[in-house]
Amino acid sequence: MDIRHYRETHQQVLGQIEQLRSLIRGGIPANAAAISGLLVNIASGIKFHLAAEDKVLYPTLARSGDSVAMEAGERYQQEMKGLSAAFGELVMRWRVPSRVAADPEGFRSHANTVFKALFERIMREERELYPIAEQV
Repeated sequence: MDIRHYRETHQQVLGQIEQLRSLIRGGIPANAAAISGLLVNIASGIKFHLAAEDKVLYPTLARSGDSVAMEAGERYQQEMKGLSAAFGELVMRWRVPSRVAADPEGFRSHANTVFKALFERIMREERELYPIAEQV
């Protein structure tokens, strides 16, 4: 299976996360509007990425007949549900610049927790899931 698009999307998301970190370092209240806007943009990219995984990647793994690929696809798809919900909560809470500016440390803490989990998930997919998918 060709998974180049998934890897490219990961790189885009990681680049956006780095942009977000730069804005945070520059001062959360001063950059609240840019932070909220970038958070919404990141969410859009992730939404399309997850939809592609759900419509193409996971079904392909499920139909592969390879027990390792089938199990990995099912496990990764189920695991993503919790992270997807956590990310959705982050975006809903902090997409409004005034909320970010009013509680910079709350934003920082929440964002750190969710983006750390997202980063770890991306690294696991790159290291474990995508090599399996490439063999299907």
